[in-house]
Amino acid sequence: MAEPRQGEIWIEKYRPRSLSEMVGQTRIVPLLQAYVQKRSLPHLLFAGPPGTGKTTAALCLARDLYGEDWRSCFLELNASDERGIDTVRGTIKNYARSAPLGEVPFKILFLDESDNLTSEAQASLRRTMERYSSICRFILSCNYSSRIIEPIQSRCGVFRFKIYQPEEIHSYLERIAKAEKRTVLSEAYDAILRLSEGDMRRAVNLLQLSSALAETVDPDTVYESAATPLPREVQDMVNAAISGDFHGARERLFTLFTERGASGEDVVKAIHGYLATLAVPDQERVRLVDALAEVEFRIVEGASERIQLESFLTRLVLLRSTLHPGSSSASAPSAR
Repeated sequence: MAEPRQGEIWIEKYRPRSLSEMVGQTRIVPLLQAYVQKRSLPHLLFAGPPGTGKTTAALCLARDLYGEDWRSCFLELNASDERGIDTVRGTIKNYARSAPLGEVPFKILFLDESDNLTSEAQASLRRTMERYSSICRFILSCNYSSRIIEPIQSRCGVFRFKIYQPEEIHSYLERIAKAEKRTVLSEAYDAILRLSEGDMRRAVNLLQLSSALAETVDPDTVYESAATPLPREVQDMVNAAISGDFHGARERLFTLFTERGASGEDVVKAIHGYLATLAVPDQERVRLVDALAEVEFRIVEGASERIQLESFLTRLVLLRSTLHPGSSSASAPSAR
């Protein structure tokens, strides 16, 4: 890991500065290092989930290729900010056709989140890539390669980045915690791994946020910093509904929204993780997952988070009557 610099957020402070410092992506890094050694590379397409090292790989490649003067031969643009054809015809084309500096005969233009470019802009980009390929190489980064038109994909070497393995993230976080002289409990690391879901950037951010809240980072601190419901809170809500206490489950859901500040999608994810542990027949579990998927879809489409999740709680209440015919719902205080 490179020497840390003061006054920066940790994801930048501890970002690798060379391909040799990168964690994971063991199939991709050696190929990029070979390009650096030969000082030759095709257009590249980096595809994969967020936080898997796509931007870091592009920056490290540029530093290894150009050395200290890498900034004069490397331009980074974000297609989410400027996604129209005017950007391709203006900024991108002007940079691509200018002569490179230094010993390497080409420059690099890194276009992050390129899957946000319109189809018209991508068609124009393809022509630009063809015309100026002798003096400019393009590195496109995207979450979904299917949104990149085929003519561009066929002109690029495609590298598919996978999510980081838990042990890779855990090792990286330990190095950061040691450098920052922070005490982190092993259970806190487990919580960060669970919440980050293979996203290294999110994992490092969670570690920094948690470290700012307490001298000793524990699981509760991690969940508090993430504004994510604690697993036991969601479990209590689900168990209350299954036991027939709809009003009690509804009160717990209300608390998650008002006191914990959780979003509907956070609650859906937490419920989904807990469903796998429920002692119910597989057929019922399948129905619950299907119902939960419908709830998530409606929330994403703009429906009321509370109403949709309450509808799922009623499904859990009805599950009790299916498993135990003749049972009645427990009495509970009136809901808010």
